[in-house]
Order: sequence, then structure tokens, then C-alpha cells
Amino acid sequence: MDTDRIVILDINQKEDKYSYLSSIESALTQANLDIEALNETIESVNALKPACDKIDYTLSACSGALCGLLDVFFVGKPGESPLGNITDEWFGKRTCDFAKLCGWKGAKEGKDPLKSAIGYLERHYHVPYDQRGMGDAASFVYDLNARNHHFKSLAHNPSLLGLFFSILNQFTNSSHFISDGQMIELVEAEGKFELQGNSILAKLWCGFSNWFCHLMSDISGSSGSSGRGMGIPSPLWTWTNDIIAIKSKLNIPVNQFDKDVSDLALNMYKEGFDFRFQTAQVIPVFINELIVRLLYSIRRLIQYYNSTDENNRSFKEIWSACKPFSNPTVKRMLTVAHGTFCLVDITDATIRGFVSGGGNFNPLEFFLRLNVVGFGRFTICLYGEAKRAMNVHLAEKEAKFAERKKNIVENYIEGLNILKEKYNDQEYITFIDDLKSNDYILAFAKSASLAAKRGVPENEQLKNKSDIDRHFTKQK
Repeated sequence: MDTDRIVILDINQKEDKYSYLSSIESALTQANLDIEALNETIESVNALKPACDKIDYTLSACSGALCGLLDVFFVGKPGESPLGNITDEWFGKRTCDFAKLCGWKGAKEGKDPLKSAIGYLERHYHVPYDQRGMGDAASFVYDLNARNHHFKSLAHNPSLLGLFFSILNQFTNSSHFISDGQMIELVEAEGKFELQGNSILAKLWCGFSNWFCHLMSDISGSSGSSGRGMGIPSPLWTWTNDIIAIKSKLNIPVNQFDKDVSDLALNMYKEGFDFRFQTAQVIPVFINELIVRLLYSIRRLIQYYNSTDENNRSFKEIWSACKPFSNPTVKRMLTVAHGTFCLVDITDATIRGFVSGGGNFNPLEFFLRLNVVGFGRFTICLYGEAKRAMNVHLAEKEAKFAERKKNIVENYIEGLNILKEKYNDQEYITFIDDLKSNDYILAFAKSASLAAKRGVPENEQLKNKSDIDRHFTKQK
């Protein structure tokens, strides 16, 4: 008997009783299902790893470099931006369209349509926190003027915190703004202001409408501004004021770093770095994203057609092979592309910063040219890479354990097959029927085969009628 392999069928315990699997067949079925599950665990590691080749990396880097040059020469900084001029014009048209939705009938003959639309929105969506003119109470004391009040006023922020302060200011007829690293509150900011609405919910809705519509009136400057006008601040730089506001509410001292960063963001805003210019910075980043995903899809589409027979092609398989979403390969390509974009952008911004400073580094020039959107997108890519690396590490540990378990199950299946072969008696126990039908030759052959399977020594096997007669004669 071969004792090198020991096979134990599963034992199930129910209360104080034990039972075995009903048959070897059911044990084999369960073991094969376990193998399939283990194979899925092992193969899951490959699904987490990018399958980029040299061409993928090269195309991604070229896309990032090309869009980086687009950012350098066509976005640049406020006041010198061809794409910035396009976004300014686009926002101006959208302001007019929005004013028409709100009831504006258009500009009178000879009047600037944009100024007329902005003036209409300012009149119909008046708020108490719009201190800006030299005649306002806070202008002289807190240095609020037409060039900075959109940035300093917390309620002018296009963010959740901006909405909170807008609702608060409208309910309490007050104004909150940041000046010189401090949060200032003006009470009774607008003597004639009263928030409309007969209930709390109605007032909340009116407050939200006033906040949003007032932002739309300010997004392209004010009705009295000359030239480009001061729009609403960039949502990626208003956090400098948000931090000061939150620290002030929590009675946490505001340090010099907070003040310096807030002053830098304010100076950038004065130079024209507002929501419109931030949108211009989005364009090359979006183009970079689009090109990489398109290149990924085109390459995989070509590979699919080259490797798949025409009769076996289907739209579902094509989309599965080419979709540029939710797979580690295209995400790695995006990381390379956005990283290259940021390298080109920061190199240009650094050089311009030193040139503008006459050999000394000029931080204002540097940050005016730095594409914050591109760096934000690259940061998201790096976070994704770190998260995938962690998932791969955990999956590899599970796969190694699954490999060891798979070897055990495979040996278990091999042992079950041996048992199945050795104890499959259905073919042989029919020799009784053969004896009944006087088919002795076939019956003796089956009896001998069954004895061989059970390990009966050959000299003791009964292979024919004479052997049987001798055996029973000895027994007597």
C-alpha cells in the first residue's frame, strides 16, 4: 500500500456528530471550485499592475511635454495669456446669457452689453458684504477697494466656506473679510438690506440664490470697472483666507507664514489671477488628459484587431480592451504625462522668476506662471500610484498564500482521483450478474481486476474457475 500520499475527506461537525462528504465525486467538485477561486486570487495581482511598454511611456512623456509648451506659450501669466483672453470672453458671454435667464432684456443702444448685464445682476441680487467703493465705511480703515474686496471678502469665495459666510452675512446683515492676517466683522454692514423669505427654508433659498447670482455678476468684473475688471478669486488660492478664518474662529493664533501666503495670494489676485485665469490653466491639463487616454485607446484598438479574428470580434470585447478608464495602465501613463507637464511648467516658472527678479528669485512671478491645476492633477496621480502600490503589496501576500494552498488542494485532488480509480466498483460488481447469466469468463476477469485494485497478492488472486475450485477445496 502506498503511504506517501494521505487523503482525508472533509469532515463536517453538526452539534456532537461528525459526517463525511457524501462521495468522492462531491469532494472532487468542491476541490475544483476551490482551485478556481485560488486562481482568481493569484491572477488578481496582475490586474493591479500597469502593463505599459516603452511606446506607452514615450507617448505619455511626449504628450506631457507638448501640453507643457502649450501652457508656457499660450497660458503664461495674467495679462499675457492668449488662452486667458479667450476664457475672459467666454465668461463674459456666459454672464450675459445668465442675466437673460434672470430677466435682463439686453443693453440699450450704445451701451456695453457685459456692463449692462453685470449691473442688472448687481441690482437684483444685492448683498450686504459688497464693500468696495471709497465711500464705504470700511474702505479707509481696512484697505478695502475695488481691486481687492472680492478676494478679502470671505462670502465672495466660490467654495462651501464662502457659501456659509454669505448665508451668515445675509441673515445677520454683516460682512466678514480678511485683512492683514485678521478676520474682521462689520455689523449692520448694509442699513437697508433685508433677506427675503417668509420662513427659514425660504430665506435659505433666497440666501443661496443671492450668493450664486452675485458671484455670476462678479465673475467678469463689476459694472463700474474699466478694462478687464476684477473677477472672483481662484478657488485654489482662497484657502489662504479660509485657514485664517478657521483659526480665528477656533482661537488659534495666526502665524507669519499664514499671513505671508495670504498676502502672496492677494498680490496674485491683483495681477489678474482670478477664476477666469484659473480656467485658462485647466485647458492644457485637460488636453493632456484627453491625448493620453486617446493614445491608450488607439493602441489597444489596433492590438485587438491584429490579434482577434474578424469572426470573433464584438463591440463588448472591443470596449473592454480599449476603454481608457479604471485600469492601472492608463493611470500610469497619466502619471508620466502629468509629471512631464509639471516638469516643463516648473522649469519655465523658475527661469522667469529669476529673470524677473534680475537674478534674485521673484516668488510672485513664479506663482503667477505656475499651473496649480496641473500640479493638483499630478498630486492625484501620485496618490493613486501610492495606493495601487499598497494594494499590489497586499495582493501579492494573498497570492503567495493562495499558491501554497493551491499546491495542497492539487495534491488533495490527485489523491481523490486515486481513490476514485481504486474504489470505483460499479464496473466490476456486475460480475454477479455475469455469473447468473453463465458468463463465467467475463465474471472471472472482472473479479480478478477488482482483486488487483484492492492490492491482493497475485498468487492469491482467483482468475478462473479452476482457481476458485482449488480455493474452496482448501477451505474445506
